[in-house]
Amino acid sequence: MYAIVEIQGQQFKVEQDMKLFVHHIADSERGAEVEFEKVLLIDNDGNITIGAPVISGAKVVAEVVSPLVKGDKVLVFHKKRRKGYRKLNGHRQQFTELKIKNVVA
Repeated sequence: MYAIVEIQGQQFKVEQDMKLFVHHIADSERGAEVEFEKVLLIDNDGNITIGAPVISGAKVVAEVVSPLVKGDKVLVFHKKRRKGYRKLNGHRQQFTELKIKNVVA
């Protein structure tokens, strides 16, 4: 059984006991349960239910494993040739690690 759920503006395919990295969820604590109710699709052993746009009564329950995880550093380099202009910026995206506990159809 899997579901397509929208979390923080992104769509994820989730199954039970799956670990997932999503954009940082503010005010989340380690071990807290989070519910997501924007379930777009559920596949229950070949029985597919599609929402229009969401499925009413369906939700995904997840547990916060780690409230703040930093992603890999991405370097952004700007240069204008023959002008002596160079600029280097780095960015590390913040994520929240979730473990899917249950998919309620």
